[in-house]
Amino acid sequence: MPPRPARSSSRRSRSRSGSPLRSALLALALASAAALSAAPPAAAADTWTEVGSDRAEPLTESQGMTSVEVPAGSGNRYTGIGTIPLSVSTRGWNHVGDPDASYDGYYVEPYQSDSGTSKMYRVQAPGGGWSEYVHALGPGEALNNSWVAITPDSRWMLSGEWGTMTRFLVFPTPGANPSTSPSANLPQVSTVRLDHAVRDVQGCDFTGPTTLLCSSDDPAGTLFGITKPLLQIDLSAAPNGTGDVTGHVTALRQVPLRSSCSGTFETEGIDYDRRNGTLRVIVVSPGFCVLTDSKTYRFTRS
Repeated sequence: MPPRPARSSSRRSRSRSGSPLRSALLALALASAAALSAAPPAAAADTWTEVGSDRAEPLTESQGMTSVEVPAGSGNRYTGIGTIPLSVSTRGWNHVGDPDASYDGYYVEPYQSDSGTSKMYRVQAPGGGWSEYVHALGPGEALNNSWVAITPDSRWMLSGEWGTMTRFLVFPTPGANPSTSPSANLPQVSTVRLDHAVRDVQGCDFTGPTTLLCSSDDPAGTLFGITKPLLQIDLSAAPNGTGDVTGHVTALRQVPLRSSCSGTFETEGIDYDRRNGTLRVIVVSPGFCVLTDSKTYRFTRS
């Protein structure tokens, strides 16, 4: 609230244009108008319309997915419990989340274990070789490692934590960023500060330098008035690893919740394919129907 103008002790302070109260109100109105004209306009929220769906295999397509541009002609890639290599799971990395692929060909899978003090990112380089990058948890950081989202310039990678959160973490993209090495800790370099809490985010993907779409498995619906929302997050600037940015959160719609079984659905990973403008979100069906009618839903911007 702006400070109130000081009350004059002399009647002579009144101008011919009106009372001190009228002058103060006029000044406040002019100041407010100037502030509004100087403020950047809020980004418009997109509208995404469902255009189809594909069955999601419960073992190999139930956690996440990404479209791959390099090498040309590559198919979409999926993750699930059945895609975890035995050599990885036997070392305790028994959960894989929603992956992402950079536009120059680095593919990154996020891993977590049931306990410990670190997360792991498994990376395939454009040439096909695999490597692992470990991140030691920072103070107060959750062990969960559900998703990664690589910036369009390939240099930075966002990741989130389970539960109700008001931040995303920013890392140099392992492999794609020359500052990273499999033999060194992968550091958190900055933070995305959200202006609205989010809950149980299972995947995010960039649709542009400063815009993310995220899938939330929020079961309560108390944050946005709907459960399982599709979220749009507009950043104040493109992450660059040198400072925090803010993120404006908008709930766009509820993801489809359709199945032959009743019960609790689980929203999983998300992918945006810039080549054809298609958004995809995995929704796992409840109960026995996890095996029969879990879906990857497809959307286009309208």
